[in-house]
Amino acid sequence: MSTLQAITLDQVVDTDRYPLSDPESPECEAVVARARSELDAVGCTVLPDFIRPALHEVLRQECAAIAPQAYFDVETVNVYNIDVDADLPEDHPGRRTFQRGNAFVARDRVPADALIGRLYGHELFQRFVAGCFALPRLYELADPLSGLVLNVVRPGMEHPWHFDTNEYTVSMLTQEAESGGDFEYCPHIRSADDERFDDVRDVLDGRGGPMTRRLPLRPGDLQLFMGRYSLHRVSPVRGGRARHSAIFAYSERPGVIGSVARTRQLFGRVLPEHRAAEGRAVRGDRLLD
Repeated sequence: MSTLQAITLDQVVDTDRYPLSDPESPECEAVVARARSELDAVGCTVLPDFIRPALHEVLRQECAAIAPQAYFDVETVNVYNIDVDADLPEDHPGRRTFQRGNAFVARDRVPADALIGRLYGHELFQRFVAGCFALPRLYELADPLSGLVLNVVRPGMEHPWHFDTNEYTVSMLTQEAESGGDFEYCPHIRSADDERFDDVRDVLDGRGGPMTRRLPLRPGDLQLFMGRYSLHRVSPVRGGRARHSAIFAYSERPGVIGSVARTRQLFGRVLPEHRAAEGRAVRGDRLLD
């Protein structure tokens, strides 16, 4: 570990409360155990004020500065982010469509020295996150555009119900909306072996109240989430301020690169790495997507 990494971690993260720099200490093991328990129970855990409060405004300003570089395009999507014209049965939840109005700043537009950039590649941060997910290690995505992105939801827009492509998602709100922009999710609504289409359909049709949770989040909180198995959304943003959140995506397998279609949908462009990897996708299940 470099001196720069050590300085960055202790300066940026509240290591008194979350002792990442001493991963074998009883204090750190207790934090990891608590996170594992919550992930097992509800597929999500939140570590409040993970970023030191004195740096919350720096976090906000750094991300707000790159937010205008987000690729913005209102698209008609379904919860699986597959072709909306796919040949599916009439009552299949994949036939329900929504307007996706959120936008993403790609990884190659995030400065490496930004707080979120330093955290994403930090080996102790990755070790801590892997421990919380009960994994021996995690890999950064090999995708040059995905992996670390900034999600921007402008006023009047929303990120509708969807599943993530990656199994393990770590996110951090960097700027709150004036109102709305709530994170809502349905814990473990599907598994790697069972799509549970009936439950997904109930949520989309407004009958998912008992399965749905609303999670209060504040800037600087760290959220660990099993987004491949838990249907989730960001509700419409209201007021005059956009909602910004950093998304740190990892995989338990090396070499993960997004498909050409999905990458173009999210970022409006693809790179030679995406074309070279097309058809050789690294997948861990046979879910619809």
